[in-house]
Amino acid sequence: MARTSVRITPLLALSFSAALLLTATGCGGDSDTPASSSSSASSSSSSGAEGDAAGEDGPVVVATTSWEGAFAKAAGAQDVTVIVPESVQHAPDYDPKPSDLAAVADADFVLYAPFEPYAEKFKEAAGGDAELVEVNLDNDADKAKAEVTRLGRMFGTEATAAEWITSFDTEYGKLRKDLESVWPGGRAPTAVAQVFAAWSAKLAGAEVVGTYGPEAVTAKQLSDLSKKKPQLVLDNVHMATGTVLPDSGARQVGIVNYPDKGLDLLTVYKNAATTLEKAMKAS
Repeated sequence: MARTSVRITPLLALSFSAALLLTATGCGGDSDTPASSSSSASSSSSSGAEGDAAGEDGPVVVATTSWEGAFAKAAGAQDVTVIVPESVQHAPDYDPKPSDLAAVADADFVLYAPFEPYAEKFKEAAGGDAELVEVNLDNDADKAKAEVTRLGRMFGTEATAAEWITSFDTEYGKLRKDLESVWPGGRAPTAVAQVFAAWSAKLAGAEVVGTYGPEAVTAKQLSDLSKKKPQLVLDNVHMATGTVLPDSGARQVGIVNYPDKGLDLLTVYKNAATTLEKAMKAS
């Protein structure tokens, strides 16, 4: 039976500054909690993992945040350590501790995103033993499935990754159908979306009439977007700067990209669907 151990440090919703594209600034948390002292949680192994080529225990994966960690778990990894702790308000500002780097040294795979400034430290700590994997963090359904498939191939857990995609397709289709049933007036709503929250418009079946970010929105952009008269503003809570289109009549919806400490990627879509449903019913 494959070992199932997800070692994580609890994670807040991680926010990026809107000032930089694919790099972030802002305040970090004060916690000194290292990844190596994090609590452990167990779950039952999937049947597909037993037949995968990764071996009885599967790969040991270290992920910088819960987002990379959730992709790894969906792809079939069962031993996943998440580095960034819960108290850090801005994940890219986290300063890795020696214990974090030690965890990296023990990994088979180290998952990171290129916009994380500490990625270079993890690369150095990994040495020649761990395989460094740059993850495409995008919750667009098609891109997410492609990334899970790619990681499953790397981990040797293709069967588990394929099982996850099958269950994802079923649940995603149900969420889309449920959201379509609450379209205001029975018609697809129009929406303005922050670029990293646009995937949620696709989930809702909304027509995107404009996008903004990740840079700060200018007065002219605000004026142009308001003229589109969107029904919804799909905002990225990790880069939120307050009400985007005040006095426009649009209902603003906060979209969360990061999974919680359970590393369940599908929960991100379920939570977004719940939020979208409430907003459309209220429109």
